Amino acid sequence: MRISVQEHPFDLGAESAAFASGRKDMGAIVTFTGVVRDLPDDPLEAMEIEHYPGMTEAALSEIATQAVTRFELGDALVIHRYGRLLPGEMIMMVATAARHRKSAFEGAEFLMDYLKSRAPFWKREITSAGADWVASKAVDEDALKRW
Repeated sequence: MRISVQEHPFDLGAESAAFASGRKDMGAIVTFTGVVRDLPDDPLEAMEIEHYPGMTEAALSEIATQAVTRFELGDALVIHRYGRLLPGEMIMMVATAARHRKSAFEGAEFLMDYLKSRAPFWKREITSAGADWVASKAVDEDALKRW
């Protein structure tokens, strides 16, 4: 299991290949990558993501350990960026490996739902109208409730 909270971009292809390498006992590998998307009403200039070093890694490690146990995963990877990101840049990546696809997909969804609503990151969207902190959305909270 690997957790990385980093400011610099990551190479999706290299990370996916490294995660998948040598997994002869795993029948499924699922990856998901989150990307900074533009806003429909006021173009996004940038997104700034803040976190508390140490606390963030511990929280992500704990939830990844829960995912590995709960969904019988062979392994899990979580990469999450912080700092100033532009539209189109990758924010995060989750990868899971399991003997069966259902476990791999559910484990990845569980991790993504946690990252979206509970992970200790604070996001601020910057537009021509100013900067606003991103509030929790009901749809994200509802997604987390299913677990």
